Amino acid sequence: MDVVKIKEELIAQKKSNFRGNIYHYSQVNFSYNSNKIEGSRLTSEETEAIFDTASFIPKSNDLIKLDDLIENKNHFKLFDYMLDNIDKKLSKQMLIEMNKILKRNTSDEEDPRYNVGGFKTMPNLISLVNNIKTTPPEKVEEEIDYLLKEYNAKKNITLEDIIDFHFNFELIHPFGDANGRIARIIMFKECLKNNIMPFIILDEDKPYYMRGLKEYKRDKMFLIDTIKHEQDLYEDICKQLLI
Repeated sequence: MDVVKIKEELIAQKKSNFRGNIYHYSQVNFSYNSNKIEGSRLTSEETEAIFDTASFIPKSNDLIKLDDLIENKNHFKLFDYMLDNIDKKLSKQMLIEMNKILKRNTSDEEDPRYNVGGFKTMPNLISLVNNIKTTPPEKVEEEIDYLLKEYNAKKNITLEDIIDFHFNFELIHPFGDANGRIARIIMFKECLKNNIMPFIILDEDKPYYMRGLKEYKRDKMFLIDTIKHEQDLYEDICKQLLI
């Protein structure tokens, strides 16, 4: 499948607000799965309704958190921001803007401990279960600068380069929240920019994804194989929708 065509169609369909094709599919499924991985209770059907109509009818008596709704909608804006900046180099300012977009109007934005729109001021972990330590706040800016410098200096970006960046970004965990969602949207952007099949990590594959991150230093193939599987799934959808 021609990745250039996917990139061009996503941009064109965003501009025309075209419904029911690859832009629509990517927006709904990216927001649903990436937020679900982080604990959102919204269903895929509710996510699609929010994208289509900015409203939905709950199908159960489950409590819906206001932040889930806001971050769901913000993720649509994050995806659009990614497309608008698809060919630009990754920068510190871009990462910070992504954090601001995703966390805008959430309860975290009102809490100074999360420092929305800036780097973390308090220590954090990748996950409470795996207890993976991350960069201390006082070293975040230095390590982000180094990571971006090393990555942007590469002439021919490969899938493994993108995954390496993802892993190292996660190890730094530079923001008070939304690190995983920002890291995943960056992978999508960099794949499209470098003519590599993009992908959406599905919530149902979260155990494999988390194992891949945990084992990455020892064996990169756990994460690489998971991502190649997600590439195959996204390519299949593209083949169905982009004739």
